[in-house]
Amino acid sequence: MSNVTFYLLDESSQDKPAHLELACLLAARSYRQKQKCLVYCQDQAQAEQFDELLWQLPTDAFVPHNLSGEGPVGGAPVEICWQAPTQFNRAVLINLASNVPDFHQRFKQIIDFVPASEALKVQARERYKHYRAAGNQLDTLPASTLNEIQNHG
Repeated sequence: MSNVTFYLLDESSQDKPAHLELACLLAARSYRQKQKCLVYCQDQAQAEQFDELLWQLPTDAFVPHNLSGEGPVGGAPVEICWQAPTQFNRAVLINLASNVPDFHQRFKQIIDFVPASEALKVQARERYKHYRAAGNQLDTLPASTLNEIQNHG
């Protein structure tokens, strides 16, 4: 059984989508807590976009990361992929895809998002139902938690 946390997002007012920005902060928090995490993306383009966002973090908040198949043996503390990983040596899964990954049960903690857009909320509700049907522990947190993560780590 996994703990699944859904973050309720507001419309993003910046050039970065809110779920990607929050996912960067959550990946950084996992790294600071010495928990390896996997960021599962919808496709290669989103994975590369997320990789770029991590590089844009301030130098004092650098997060060692790599796209799946690159980097050191065993991967960096934060691995970004768009296909099922070959190794499951990570505690945290950050799901940026529109579906529930088939391999989600292999993680202790799963982070998912409820975007502000109505069409994307429908997909999030389906993921929520899927996680619940699989017997996972579910929590929902407001987008304002983003500020707490930024301010308190």
